Amino acid sequence: MRHGRKFNHLGRTADHRRAMLANMAISLIMHKRITTTLAKAKALKKYVEPLITRSKDDSTNSRRVVFSYLQNKEALKELFGAVAQKVGDRPGGYTRIIKLGFRQGDAAEKAFIELVDFDENMLKAPKAEKKTRRSRKSASKAEAAPAAEEVKAEAPATEAAAEEAKAE
Repeated sequence: MRHGRKFNHLGRTADHRRAMLANMAISLIMHKRITTTLAKAKALKKYVEPLITRSKDDSTNSRRVVFSYLQNKEALKELFGAVAQKVGDRPGGYTRIIKLGFRQGDAAEKAFIELVDFDENMLKAPKAEKKTRRSRKSASKAEAAPAAEEVKAEAPATEAAAEEAKAE
């Protein structure tokens, strides 16, 4: 029976699960993106997001609490340094899980989990504007008008160039 099982135990004992999540959290902090199964990624998200929130307050107590979870000085430096600086103004949601499909051997669902503020591809992409029905109509007309003007402007230039080429 699963009475009182509030989180995914991942088929491991408590000590093994704690060690595995700590190692995965260290890897995520150091590499900014890791690939794993979907269940482990979801469990890791619940494990690492409170640690990232704690890192925003750089105090001795916060460092000791986070170190009790991670047990890795390099990961602690990275978390309280670069990661805390990037997520300083974000109110939560520091990680993103993206599904990758199924693993060949056992058909386990794979996913990668990454720190949101460290994905260069997503940061470069312009945010989609909020569109309503009215703005879509006006936007399509506004886009069509400059396009028509460009065609008109290009046409005489090409004709003039063609006439000059004929004259020579």
